[in-house]
Amino acid sequence: MELFSIVKKNSRQYGMLFALAAVMILFNFMTGGIFFRPVNLTNLILQNSFILILAVGMLLCILTGNIDLSVGSVAAFVGAVSAVFIVNMNMNPFLAIFLSLLIGASVGAWQGFWIAYMKIPAFIVTLAGMLIFRGFTMLILRGQTLGPYPREFQLMSSGFIPDPFGGVALGGSNLHAFTMFIGVAISLLIVGSEIRKRKKQKSYNYEVLPQWIWGAKVLFFVAVIMMFSTVFALHNGLPNVLILLSGLILIYHFFTTHTVQGRHIYALGGNAKAAKLSGIKTERVMFWVYTNMGLIAAIAGMVFAARLNVATPRAGVGFELDAIAACFIGGASTKGGIGTIIGAIVGGLFVGVLNNGMSILGVSIDLQQTIKGFVLLGAVAFDLYSKKNTA
Repeated sequence: MELFSIVKKNSRQYGMLFALAAVMILFNFMTGGIFFRPVNLTNLILQNSFILILAVGMLLCILTGNIDLSVGSVAAFVGAVSAVFIVNMNMNPFLAIFLSLLIGASVGAWQGFWIAYMKIPAFIVTLAGMLIFRGFTMLILRGQTLGPYPREFQLMSSGFIPDPFGGVALGGSNLHAFTMFIGVAISLLIVGSEIRKRKKQKSYNYEVLPQWIWGAKVLFFVAVIMMFSTVFALHNGLPNVLILLSGLILIYHFFTTHTVQGRHIYALGGNAKAAKLSGIKTERVMFWVYTNMGLIAAIAGMVFAARLNVATPRAGVGFELDAIAACFIGGASTKGGIGTIIGAIVGGLFVGVLNNGMSILGVSIDLQQTIKGFVLLGAVAFDLYSKKNTA
């Protein structure tokens, strides 16, 4: 009975994580072991990196109780601008990246102004932005692709971290030793963090998980990290884009959980009137949330362009829907004020795993869309059910 109570209390936090693990194991069984092959898991990250990046920024918008429909168009627009800078103007790639990030943030600030200070609903402003910046993309590229990019720019999305240890021979394969070192380091950090967190909870007389359940949870996380580290180490090591994504996750996880500004976003989404009465400058918070979304969209746009090695007018189509779905599947509330960065990433991976697994199995595109629609509906229904039963 005690175990059932613990599972019920933690279902919202860990339910989707275990669902992700279960789906991955199922697809590996159904594909005869193809799913867990190193090359496939590497491709899984490369193919979904830009959606996961967008999900990080989209979560902050959803925490305020809104969404951003323009991110796909903004990503395409910034990708097109970066191509003009680098390909047509022969600009230094690093300077072009910096200027493109500024342009993305400026686009987000422009939309944030209308939303925060002019009080136009975010749905309307970002819907207009979706049309405006898709049109700008068409104008800049004149309906054609523009490329290729230099190698330095492509490495953002297609490169892998070097191995200073030179690799280790293992059963006919060359194991990327630095990737394994990173996996061990992350595992030790997680164990240390969980131990400190448990001690702190006990010192404040908070309710903690039983020792064996806590130990099993930590062991599960360590096992998953080491498994994926080994898989990546068997295929060129960690992709550069995964390092970029991991950096964004760490920064925004810390921002939302350990800073005053991060808590203000949750307060705004939970009850905007109460937040304003408590002294929070809600307009400023909303403005910076959408400015940040423009910056994140710019990063995703350049990552996508680097992966294709060209800027294309059709880039970013549907990205906004995948990013929104990732956040909701990962446990974000449709009303705002509830959600985590880690949850959004888990939700994005869940969508990516579905796409990848169904593609390997030969499921048609139309049926894939149908299945993803049911998954999104089920995730939101589970969110409402869990809130009702834990209230």
